[in-house]
Amino acid sequence: MDKTIQTELEAAAFRRLVSHLQKHTEVQNIELMITADFCRNCLAKWYAAEAQERGLAVDYEQARTLIYGMPYSEWKTAYQVDATPEQLALYQAKQKSE
Repeated sequence: MDKTIQTELEAAAFRRLVSHLQKHTEVQNIELMITADFCRNCLAKWYAAEAQERGLAVDYEQARTLIYGMPYSEWKTAYQVDATPEQLALYQAKQKSE
């Protein structure tokens, strides 16, 4: 496969993932961390790091706004719920096993 086409497909898949996460606000970051070992914040960190590697001025907060589709503080107020004790225990157990 041509590298340009591969890059375009990867970018399209990334955009689809971001759009999917923006539409499914009921899915909490703690759930993503437990299940997939990454969350929306991880995507934002990766995005900002890749921008920095390329000499682009995209900071973490800008990247979070891109990933969340709004400033993180707004998303947190509107959609984030406190993690349950069970979720926290699962997350902590996962961290210890890595």
